[in-house]
Amino acid sequence: MRQTGSLAVPRQAALYVALTAAFSLPLWIVLARHGLMYGGAAVVGLLMWCPGLAGMATAMITRGSLRGFGWRLPSARFAAAGYCIPVAYALAAYLFVWIAGLGAPDSLHYALVRHRAPIPGIVLTATLGVALDCAFAAGEEIGWRGFLVPLLASRYSAARAALVSGLIWSAWHYPLILFGDYNGGTPGWFSLGCFTAMVVGIAFIFAWARLASGSLWPCVLLHAAHNSWIQGVFTPLTADTGPTRWFIDEFGIMLPVTAGIAAYLVWQRWRLQGMALPAHASAAA
Repeated sequence: MRQTGSLAVPRQAALYVALTAAFSLPLWIVLARHGLMYGGAAVVGLLMWCPGLAGMATAMITRGSLRGFGWRLPSARFAAAGYCIPVAYALAAYLFVWIAGLGAPDSLHYALVRHRAPIPGIVLTATLGVALDCAFAAGEEIGWRGFLVPLLASRYSAARAALVSGLIWSAWHYPLILFGDYNGGTPGWFSLGCFTAMVVGIAFIFAWARLASGSLWPCVLLHAAHNSWIQGVFTPLTADTGPTRWFIDEFGIMLPVTAGIAAYLVWQRWRLQGMALPAHASAAA
């Protein structure tokens, strides 16, 4: 079996998952009891840094080094892709919802939810909001894509690395979905299923960005733009017409569909290009 560091890849991955869960457990409990709003932004921010701290701890335990995380800055092309791709698949999902009458674009609803006028609010979210969200998203991405994806891709195919990392990434959110208020107001099984399908879908995009660029920073932009545009723009801009909650946000049907299409396009690109793990992105470098 190919190895990276002093432990084989599956053992490093298992240690990483165990440390992530251990670091996250106290914060899961706080947020499950008090909810995301009343649990506090500081607690949410600390939770988002648990995967990254666990990744760095695992790397130091098993390799004695933080090399291979993709610290270098990406090219402008990958930085632009990191920002634009989430906007594209989210916009496609919400346009379908609006056109089909499953939800209604409503500037007044946005103003009531976000407490600011729509155009200035959207501009602020698209710029400063994304920039600030990068500080939280970096915590997760240092773990999921800085450590885990290159580790898995050093032993398995890029597609398997994307799939496994997506399943772990989605499962990390389950305590908040099942026991907290991180859901779409639909039955737990429905929110859980839609969220899992969406996360696994976008995990292919994130893995492609990480492995093709050799940098984790496009993934940070992907994550920040995804959170800011969906939670800060499209969902507040959509008024409920009855079935809306079943179709929008991270817990509705449409984002898994558009994310799945995006994942398929990435998979096809991998097949055509014969995607291989760049030496500078490998955890074994």
